[in-house]
Amino acid sequence: MTNITRPARTCNIETGTRDLYYFFKQVNTPTKTISLNHKGQQTIMKNNYLFSDFSGIFSLKSIRRLLFLLIFMVIGCQSPPAPQPYQAPENAISASGRPIVFLSASDLAVAIRSGTFSSVEVVSAHINHIHKYNPDLNAIVVIDEQAALKRARQADEALAAGELWGPLHGVPVSIKDHFAVKNTRITNAFIQLTDQVTDFDATVVKRLKDAGAIILGITNMPVMAMDVQTNNPIYGRTNNPWDLTRTPGGSTGGGAAAVASGMSPLTIGSDLAGSIRIPAAFCGVYGIKPTENFVSGYGIFPGISDINKRTVRAMASLGPLARSVKDLKLCLPIIAGPDGYDAMVPAVDMTAKPKPGYKQLRIAWSDNFGDVPVSEETRKVLNQFIDKLTDEECTVEKINPTDFDFMEVWESWGKMVDLQLNATLPSSARFLMYALGGIQRSKSPLLQMAYPATYDKFIEECSKREILIAHLEQFLMQWDVFICPVATQPAYKHLEPDDVILGYNIYTDPVPVDDHQLNYWMANAAYTSPFNTTGHPAVTIPAGYSDDGMPIGVQIVGRRWHDMELLDIAEMIDAVAGDYRAPEGY
Repeated sequence: MTNITRPARTCNIETGTRDLYYFFKQVNTPTKTISLNHKGQQTIMKNNYLFSDFSGIFSLKSIRRLLFLLIFMVIGCQSPPAPQPYQAPENAISASGRPIVFLSASDLAVAIRSGTFSSVEVVSAHINHIHKYNPDLNAIVVIDEQAALKRARQADEALAAGELWGPLHGVPVSIKDHFAVKNTRITNAFIQLTDQVTDFDATVVKRLKDAGAIILGITNMPVMAMDVQTNNPIYGRTNNPWDLTRTPGGSTGGGAAAVASGMSPLTIGSDLAGSIRIPAAFCGVYGIKPTENFVSGYGIFPGISDINKRTVRAMASLGPLARSVKDLKLCLPIIAGPDGYDAMVPAVDMTAKPKPGYKQLRIAWSDNFGDVPVSEETRKVLNQFIDKLTDEECTVEKINPTDFDFMEVWESWGKMVDLQLNATLPSSARFLMYALGGIQRSKSPLLQMAYPATYDKFIEECSKREILIAHLEQFLMQWDVFICPVATQPAYKHLEPDDVILGYNIYTDPVPVDDHQLNYWMANAAYTSPFNTTGHPAVTIPAGYSDDGMPIGVQIVGRRWHDMELLDIAEMIDAVAGDYRAPEGY
């Protein structure tokens, strides 16, 4: 058991509501000490104030400021420490790790087994590459170099003795900063957990280790993974390796940037609204959001969520990002399946099925969800991508799922998120969210609340969602896959939040997409969130590039629980597209 006492951290009233975590902890818990034993973790805040309406609960700034001023008068106010981005150690070797670092995880595993490279060589190349490029990217935020090298030496010694640990023997991988990793600093990008060291491995981490992988580093993310950009008050901002002035996406932005730049061949992320797929598309790599509950969530958000009281039971998925579909196919069976902890995860047949030929492929596609516009560059890339499949004599039709109203789908997502994350709030807090968040909710169906949070409302929203799942599943039974955009546009310049409340970035200004002005969440998640609503698996692959050289990805969506078949088809489609390339300069 690890006990950690947190310092009091509040906010800077001059810069505008940076951090009120300590206030809520002081009000709701009798002590500042947090128990992190994985057999029964304690929540940070009994009333769970951190799970607020991240869209902009307090949309009226004057009311916000008044409420916060009253709080400051009661508890006082001090500035939080400045973010501390990654810095290379003194006297560290800083050098490109090419060609090793741009080999796929699959190829690295073969090279280590065959003796072409030792695990120490591979891990050292990645560490030196991180020293050289990570100070600009800030993608990997925690790295224990000595532990990684020690494990690499053990991997080489085991191999020399004829012992093979598994399919990832000696291969370095990275992990998002909300999965428990034993004896590693894991913060959830949540400032009250700045110094947390977890004492157990999440299921995905344990399974990677059991397969022979070496945990190289922890990747950056936004606070509590609740943004589609990657920035937080602990580690600061992650930059896109294709253009440092642009976002890598979020919330798995650190992982995607690390994979794209050669700092990690494989990383694990999570996806509640597009947090695997958006960063993969923005950084020009591959990712899969598996069917919900395909991968165990045991050990996610350590120190925040109570393992014995699970709130998020739908729509979230955990999965890998890599530089090839082949690596996604290698990783997913390793981390998937029942683990004895997460009862929601079923046993699924993941054996290979016969692949159809290109002429047998039936592909539906769309570039228009509910009249939410995509950029002309995005539309152009998607159309060229579809033309390549047509040239292979695939059966292709432009059609949206039938009986699938996107407005209803987006509203369902918003209400299900609200019911899962916010329903345990005190009634007074939910009333304030409802009363003061009306302006923001009117701007996007993704920001809806199910108010009041009654049992009847929960059953109603679950039933609506099940109908939507059935409608999309019935549609996909007629097609092998459904192809659509990932986001409305390629990676854009870093956007500063209009406000920061309880650590969450609040965006009220519209996002330009060509000549259109879109709500922040609709501009980013309108094309990804529907498949969280329904829990269907979706693969992101690179499909082309914008006029200024930024990668543009597409989603390939398949039937629930047919994830491996979906990856097989995605691999076939990717071979036709042939649009992956690494960013220059790494």
